[in-house]
Amino acid sequence: MSRYTASVRWTRGDAKFTDNRYSRRHAWHFDGGAEVAGSSSPHSVPLPYSDATAVDPEEAFVAAISSCHMLFFLSIAAKHGHRIDDYVDDAEGFLETDAAGLMWMTRVVLHPQVVWSGDTRPSVDDISAMHNEAHHLCYIANSVKATIDCVPR
Repeated sequence: MSRYTASVRWTRGDAKFTDNRYSRRHAWHFDGGAEVAGSSSPHSVPLPYSDATAVDPEEAFVAAISSCHMLFFLSIAAKHGHRIDDYVDDAEGFLETDAAGLMWMTRVVLHPQVVWSGDTRPSVDDISAMHNEAHHLCYIANSVKATIDCVPR
C-alpha cells in the first residue's frame, strides 16, 4: 500500500467570516515541497471571494485524471518501442446536477494529442489500444464514479 498526502491551508485574515464574505483562496502543500494556490471556482463562489488565478478542486480533479492517464500512456508507448516527443491534453470535466439535486463531476473527456517520432510509429488501432490500457491502469480513473472518456486528437 502507498500513502499520499497533501496539506491544505487557509487563514481567515481580517474578514468577518460569519457574513460569508471571506476569501476562499488557500494553499495546497505537497510532500516534495510544491505549493499550489487553491480557491473555490468562480462558478461556485463569485469573485472577489474566489480567486480565478488559483486552481479550484474541479480543475484539479480533471488535471489528476489527465495526468494519471498520460503517465500510463507514456509508459505503455515506451514499452512497445514507440517514441513520443510531445503529449498535450486539453481535458474537460463536466459538473452537473443529479436526480437528488447534488452537484457532481459526471464525466471527464480527455483530448490527448500525441506527437510521435522514430522508426516504429503506432497505427490508429495501436494508439486506441494503448489509450484503453492506460485508462484501465489509471489509479485515479479507477477511483471515481464519473465517466471518463478519452477522445484523442
